[in-house]
Amino acid sequence: MSIHLADAIFWIAVACCSIAQLAILHSVIISPARMATRETSSARRTAEIAWAVLPGVALAFVFVATWQAMHPAHVATAVAGMLPAALP
Repeated sequence: MSIHLADAIFWIAVACCSIAQLAILHSVIISPARMATRETSSARRTAEIAWAVLPGVALAFVFVATWQAMHPAHVATAVAGMLPAALP
């Protein structure tokens, strides 16, 4: 598989997952609370939002790791640029 095709598939997957994650977050944030008491409702809502955000953060880490695995030369160049120059 050519690197351009792999990149295209990668970015399509990123776009689809990002749209899906945004739809999940929109659904969680917009949906009305179903609990009767305010403090229980607030705590439950916070936990629900946290459990909706957590997979998105994990997915971002997976995408970064995948990108680094697909482009090891770019990662090596970036790391080399961050290292201090060797002393004579």
